[in-house]
Amino acid sequence: MKLLRVGAAGQERPAVLDTRGRLLDLSDLVAEIDGAFLSGDGIDVVRAAVERGELPAVEREVRIGAPLARPGKIVCVGLNYSDHAAETGAELPAEPILFMKAPNTMVGPNDQVLIPRGSVKTDWEVELAVVIGRTARYLASDAEAFACVAGYAISNDLSEREFQLERGGQWDKGKSCETFNPLGPWLVTADEVPDPQQLGLRLSVNGTRRQDGNTKNMIFGVAEIIRYVSQFMVLEPGDVINTGTPAGVALGLPEPKPYLRAGDVIEVEIDGLGTQRQTVVDAS
Repeated sequence: MKLLRVGAAGQERPAVLDTRGRLLDLSDLVAEIDGAFLSGDGIDVVRAAVERGELPAVEREVRIGAPLARPGKIVCVGLNYSDHAAETGAELPAEPILFMKAPNTMVGPNDQVLIPRGSVKTDWEVELAVVIGRTARYLASDAEAFACVAGYAISNDLSEREFQLERGGQWDKGKSCETFNPLGPWLVTADEVPDPQQLGLRLSVNGTRRQDGNTKNMIFGVAEIIRYVSQFMVLEPGDVINTGTPAGVALGLPEPKPYLRAGDVIEVEIDGLGTQRQTVVDAS
């Protein structure tokens, strides 16, 4: 099932895309697609309503927002593909490298991306996002980890490399700029993604393919990441984990590195999870 939120920014309402490609309104059935919805029986309630054919249609030209209301936290994994580590000159990590991204970075999949004031090194990163559906603490196995997954989505984990690497070595401030986490278009429920380690990821800028990877090449797989994170912090319903990016980011390309500039167009896709398209503009 593909869950999404549609409408003007700040006024999104829940919706679902059924198997026939119809966009159906959920606003009379559920209040929001958030942690409370995911941890309760929200998915089952929506699935039953779709099967009964009782949901009204949504106008297809409406804006698509992030498929999840503002999460409690966004946990990210750095250097989780060997080819990406190699292109940045980093050693392969012995354990997952974790950092946080501010929850208010999340925007819709086709919203504008803002180049921060003073930025000259804004970069792209296609990633598989995992959305948590139940509380996770001190998980002991892959089975327990997968049981905590509500679904998956596309994330563009944008980064300002100067802020991240040259301004005190603090990753969070290079990751938490405004609009730096387009998510969606859909939250695809876990039952529709039988193997999250067999998904192709692709990203293009101005029509040039920059990233073309597969989640099978993760250093630490989805279940291991969830299990690992749960040893250090409690994951709650509605939290998001960005699981890392394959090679092809601007940081790893030869000089002059093609960092994003106003007017650039980013196109992002992951097998079975849809597509994104963002136009880049200056924050000023």
